[in-house]
Amino acid sequence: MSRFGRTEALLAISAAALLAFSPLLPKWALFLVTVALAKGLVVLGLLLLMRAGLVSFGQGLYYAAGAYAAGIAGQMLRISDAAAVVALAAVASCAVAAVVGGLLATYRGIFFAMLSLAFSMILYGLLVKTSALGSTDGFNVAIGTVAGVRLPGASARTGLFALTVGLVFLAALGAHRFLGSHLGRLAPAVRDNELRVEYLGASVRGVVYLNYLLAAGLSGIGGALAGLAVGHIDPEMAYWTTSGEFVFVAILSGSGSVAAPFAGAIAFEVLRSFAYEYSPNTWQLVVGLAMLLVILFLPSGLWSLFTRWRRAR
Repeated sequence: MSRFGRTEALLAISAAALLAFSPLLPKWALFLVTVALAKGLVVLGLLLLMRAGLVSFGQGLYYAAGAYAAGIAGQMLRISDAAAVVALAAVASCAVAAVVGGLLATYRGIFFAMLSLAFSMILYGLLVKTSALGSTDGFNVAIGTVAGVRLPGASARTGLFALTVGLVFLAALGAHRFLGSHLGRLAPAVRDNELRVEYLGASVRGVVYLNYLLAAGLSGIGGALAGLAVGHIDPEMAYWTTSGEFVFVAILSGSGSVAAPFAGAIAFEVLRSFAYEYSPNTWQLVVGLAMLLVILFLPSGLWSLFTRWRRAR
C-alpha cells in the first residue's frame, strides 16, 4: 500500500474507532476528545503554514472569530443547528483571513509571526471592550440540533462529537490530498527557495496566501466546535497564550502526517487535564517538562514514534 493509501486508511479506521467507542466513553472523556479534535484542526492549519516555512503566533484570531461567529449565529440570528453555525464560522474566518492575509503574505520569518500575533491581540482588545458580546465574560452558546436532527441533553453532546469526528476526517483527508497536489508541493519549495519558485512561473505570494486562507478556515471550524463543546466563548480564545498553545501542540505532535496534529492535541489535553487534577499549582511545570523531554528525545515530535515503529517492522 502506498503512503497516501496508508494515510487514508489510517484516517478512516481512526474515525470509525472513535465513533464506535464513543458510547463507552465517560462524559468527561467524550468532552476532552471533542475539544482536543477541535484544537487539532487549528494545529492542522499551522502544519500547512509550517510547510511553507511560516510560524503563526496569531491563530487565536481565527479560532476566536469562528467561535464568536457561531455564538452570534445562535444568539442573534437564532440558528441553533451545530452544522450550520460551523459552516458560518468557516466563512467568517476565511473572510477575515482574505483581508489580513493580503498583508501578511508579503512577510516572512519573525515579521510574519509578530504581525499575526498583533492582529490576534487587536481582536482580543475589541472583544474585551464590546459589551454587546459580553466583554471579558463572553457569553454562553447552546446546541439545538446537529445536522438538522434534534437531540436532547447528553445526546446533543454525542451528536456534536460525531459531527466533530466527521469534520476532522474530511479536513484531514482534504489536507492530505492537498499536500499531495501540485499546489501543496509548492509550499516546501517556497520554504527552501522562493526565487526558484518564481522562476518556475509560480506565485510565491499566492502560495502563502492560499495556505493562510486554508489555515484560517480550519481554525474557524475548530473554534466553533470548541465553543459549542464547552458551551461558552470569551475573549481569551483570541489571547496570545491560546495561540502559543497551538504552536506548542504543533511542536509536540510533529509534522510527519496530517493525523499527527490530532494525536498531539489529544495527548496534550490528556496531559494537561491530569496534571491539573493531581498538581493544580504546578501543572504548567509538568507540561513544560513534557515539552522539554519531547524536544530533547523526539525532535520530530510524537509522530516520529509511529514512524520509527513502522520502519522497524
